[in-house]
Amino acid sequence: MATGKLIVFVCIAVLFLVLSKTRLSSCQQFAIPFQQPSHCGSEKYFDISSLSCVQCGINQVRSVSGTSCVCQVRHRVVSSNGGAITCQKCPADSKPGVTRDGFDCIRCPGGLNTEGKCQCPPGSILVERNRNGMLLDEAICETCNGTEPSFAVPNLFGDRCVRCQETYINTTNSCECGQTNMPAGGLCFPQNNLPTTVSVVNYAQLAISVQSVWFAENMQAVAAACLIHSNLTACQALGNMCVMNLNSLSSVNNDACGLFNTIHRSTAALGSAQMIPFWRANLPWLYYGDQAGLASRVLFTESFPTSFSFKGAAQNTNIQFTAAVYNTKGNFLKWQNVKGGTLQLCPDTVIRLNAAYRFGTTYRQSCQIPLSKILTDFPEPIFYDIYMDFSSGNGQKSLWAVPVRNLNLQYNGQFVNQGDNLNNWYLTRRIFLVDTLSGRENTLANQPKVIRVATKITISIQLEPNTLKGAIKIPLMTVSYTDILVSDPDTQSVSVSFSVEYEMNQSEAQIQTDIALGVLGGMAVLYSLLKTASWKRQVGSPLIDLQTVLKFLLFYAGDLANVFFVVTVGTGLYWLIFFKAQQFVTVLLPLHVQEKRFVTYVGCAFTLKAVQFLHKIISQLSIDIFFIDWERPRGKVLKTAEGNGDIKSAPAPVSIWRTYFVANEWNELQTVRKISPVFQIFAVLFFLEVVGFSNLALMDPSSNLSRDPQSYQAPWNLILRYGVATSMWLVIGFLQIIFFTVFYERFVEDKIRQFVDLCSMSNISVLLFSNRCFGYYIHGRSVHGHADTNMEEMNLNLKREAENLCGQRGLLPNTDIQTFQVSITNKMRLQYDRIREPLSRRTGPSRLLDSSANPFEQSTKAYHTMNKFLGSFIDHAHREMDYIVKDKLLMERVLGMEFMEPMEKSLFYNDDSHSFSDVLYYGNEATLLIFDTLFFCIVDIGTQDFVLAAVLTYVQQKVFKLIRNATGRKNLASKTLVDERFLI
Repeated sequence: MATGKLIVFVCIAVLFLVLSKTRLSSCQQFAIPFQQPSHCGSEKYFDISSLSCVQCGINQVRSVSGTSCVCQVRHRVVSSNGGAITCQKCPADSKPGVTRDGFDCIRCPGGLNTEGKCQCPPGSILVERNRNGMLLDEAICETCNGTEPSFAVPNLFGDRCVRCQETYINTTNSCECGQTNMPAGGLCFPQNNLPTTVSVVNYAQLAISVQSVWFAENMQAVAAACLIHSNLTACQALGNMCVMNLNSLSSVNNDACGLFNTIHRSTAALGSAQMIPFWRANLPWLYYGDQAGLASRVLFTESFPTSFSFKGAAQNTNIQFTAAVYNTKGNFLKWQNVKGGTLQLCPDTVIRLNAAYRFGTTYRQSCQIPLSKILTDFPEPIFYDIYMDFSSGNGQKSLWAVPVRNLNLQYNGQFVNQGDNLNNWYLTRRIFLVDTLSGRENTLANQPKVIRVATKITISIQLEPNTLKGAIKIPLMTVSYTDILVSDPDTQSVSVSFSVEYEMNQSEAQIQTDIALGVLGGMAVLYSLLKTASWKRQVGSPLIDLQTVLKFLLFYAGDLANVFFVVTVGTGLYWLIFFKAQQFVTVLLPLHVQEKRFVTYVGCAFTLKAVQFLHKIISQLSIDIFFIDWERPRGKVLKTAEGNGDIKSAPAPVSIWRTYFVANEWNELQTVRKISPVFQIFAVLFFLEVVGFSNLALMDPSSNLSRDPQSYQAPWNLILRYGVATSMWLVIGFLQIIFFTVFYERFVEDKIRQFVDLCSMSNISVLLFSNRCFGYYIHGRSVHGHADTNMEEMNLNLKREAENLCGQRGLLPNTDIQTFQVSITNKMRLQYDRIREPLSRRTGPSRLLDSSANPFEQSTKAYHTMNKFLGSFIDHAHREMDYIVKDKLLMERVLGMEFMEPMEKSLFYNDDSHSFSDVLYYGNEATLLIFDTLFFCIVDIGTQDFVLAAVLTYVQQKVFKLIRNATGRKNLASKTLVDERFLI
């Protein structure tokens, strides 16, 4: 048994080892060792196919590049198939060497170089074959004739004699520069005419300096060639070096920009190019001059001679920019249209890149670019002089120079272009995108220590003031460069952006907005004072105290919120209509900086409207309300008296269920609105997101509701977005109000009028006070005398009323008016408070409560006392607390206040409009609609997401509705003495 277990264990172990080895080999079959060319040594080369080091063949060594093998010194190539080669040692003759092509051996007339090939002395060329191509037995060194008339020197490869450089001939009349002259950059100059140069490039952002090998090798030569010989290419190259130094000017005269300006001043006699005073003949145009205020004259004196229009037969939305392109050495490369991403470092589709040059489209593009890609794509900088195309009078294409505001330009150590004062700006012309050349040290083959990248380019286009034909000022290009210290290109990245912005003088619009705010704000003050005066009369207090001031501020907050709302909605609609619908461009959208002020106005409107909204809710939750039961006992009942057990007759009790039913219906009415909030939200979202009205808020001239997803989408404009959102919200809200008011409430259901009818059928009147001495009265006294009856009698009563066989429901005889505004005397209010006093004490401090009193008995007693008092008051039973019924004057209805103050008698104002709904959501629909609109818009402004704004608006509505219902139910139970458990 033990032997069997051992055999099984050994089998399992062997199987485990086999599986482990199989799994290990399967994991390793896709893995290779990491090798670099530097790992291969001198006898191996790096095979780019297998990414490994491979042994070179016999008589072979690794090439300089490290990716192939070459023959050893004094060895020739026998055969080569493009990859593998076969090498053979040359015979041991005197001075054996290898031909330049490496396929033959030859005797050399002189020494050998490090590669084992023949080497001739300076000034000579090597001849290995005769004219027929036959190999000579021994190579010949032919001396080039460097004197007149030949002036010949060996070329770079040493296989031909070519004419030497012109400056050598002009200086020494030979191909030798001579001891008294100095060669520089392949040129020969007299020593006293050669300018001294500084080859240090300062990187101010990094606070470091680099000894630039490019500047050291070339700047002195190009400066001298430009100064002495007016060499056009050299002058362009010197200008490029100045641009690589960011056009900065200082007291140093021997840096690139200092030398350029010295030459610019010394060549004034040559005149100007193209009749432009800042463009010196033979020199590139780099500066607009250094006169104070020159920038404003350049930008705003003249208008661009082409008009733009968004629509119609004369539609023109195509902006044409053309660039003159130069390389680093100063050679003109080509004229190039900048479309297709010439100036945009971020990659994208051609359609989206070209959207930057559609007039009226605000364009913003940004991305992160790996530093390794920049080093690969830009081995040396390319320079651009930007022009804007237009057609002259004879139809010929012309160019208008585009000025550049270089934010990194320094003048005597100050960044003069970074301020907002145009008089301090120094405008320039030439730009580059990436400079990986000036930051190289020691040799040009080295990786740059520092690079410069145009990380932010902005083209600003300003509309001509008061234009009616779409005229613009000269565009301004603003460029900001960033110095980047190169440490690890594979992990470093650069953030770049490109934008096109449109602006116009908004001072007039801002003045008009301020005037509107001032005038409407002043009217709001007067209206708030009237409201405060009306409120003082309604509370029956003639004193102006702190509460009065606070009430005025609350009224003023609501009225001022309406002012801000009207102004902002008007502003949003103005830009939406006039920008999107214009044919010739007369207005442009405000910039993002100018939007902030508009957003501030919207924020003020929302904050003030929220204060008004909360004030209204708090006011509604503190109203006094009582249900007057007119029902009288019908007959008597026998009941046992407490104590002695005697049986006595007593009036039949009146059912409380009618009061509970009316109170429950009132409780349900508290948050009923004139619109459907859920439908409102879904309808707004449908039109904005599905139909596509949100696309009208894009900062482009298109008024199409649908957009191609492949095309560029301009950024959102907050003003347009606000205008679209508010117009959608208000239009749908108003349409809902019209529908519910005109159709639904008339033909389907009118809950407010139904409540009044319910009061009449229930024989219940409602008296409520929104303020101490002001409120509303709903006369619900049944014309049938009784409402506590069976179904048969109820149907009979309804039939009699339908056939006009009974009196009318109105408070006054022969009238139908059942709702009134009530302004009561102070004496009436004192009596009302006196009856409620025991109940008020019940919720007061415990030391003031009567412990022997039964709360239930107190409530019941207070209810019956209040019901009897208010019933007798309505029936004119109190001569000292009587009232009169009258109509409001026209101005009283317009202003919403009462001119007469109740002194001896209370005043009942006929109210056909059922204004008692002012203490409900229903009567404050305007406030609720504006608050919801502003809440929706303020969330959208913060998130720029209509869906999220809709969701949060719905949540907000639900939260406030729950608060209003819960707190309103408690207030209703407390003031009407109805048990809260019956309010469902």
